[in-house]
Amino acid sequence: MSSSKPILYSYFRSSCTWRVRIVLAHKGIEHDCRAINLLKKEQVSDEFKKLNPMGQVPALVVGDKTLTQSLSIMEYLEEVYPQKPLLPKDPIQRAKVREVCEIICSGIQPLQNLSVLQRIGDEKKVEWAQFYITNGFVALEQVLKESAGKYCVGDDLSLADCCLVPQVYNANRFKVDMTQFPTISRVHEALSSLPPFTASHPSSQPDCPPDLK
Repeated sequence: MSSSKPILYSYFRSSCTWRVRIVLAHKGIEHDCRAINLLKKEQVSDEFKKLNPMGQVPALVVGDKTLTQSLSIMEYLEEVYPQKPLLPKDPIQRAKVREVCEIICSGIQPLQNLSVLQRIGDEKKVEWAQFYITNGFVALEQVLKESAGKYCVGDDLSLADCCLVPQVYNANRFKVDMTQFPTISRVHEALSSLPPFTASHPSSQPDCPPDLK
């Protein structure tokens, strides 16, 4: 592990980056943050694409290495900083955590990502996002009915919770009717006031515009 602090390239409202910020806050990992403005397309600049050829945030620079993709970064942080673990010891529970993460990170969020919505256009983007978030949440609600205790998987915080809260934020942004999803809503409510989630919230980030704080 490098003795220098990791550098997180972030955008305040990026749910993918928010997941990583939650892990960093939960584990108390000192790091520096560099803002990348997605609306100004800084993520597709030649300079940034040297760090992440996909032109996306987050990117985490550790020493002379750069890590990309939120789940990969979160798993790295879990392995290198074992304090306050976010993966259960039981193999089935670990798999269930990863299942919830994949439903959100592969099956929901990419379909309403900024780059997709920009292709859809302003007239249809809300309808599009509502459809795909709702469709994914129907499945996720069924999974959480079986796996959830206080949080997504049992009563201990996990990487699944780090993925859930940003996705519910997205759902609320696009005015998804959350009364359809009582389990998701209950878990979200239990998580949203915890310090790692409030500290990493978009409104708490230095690059958040004043009118959104």
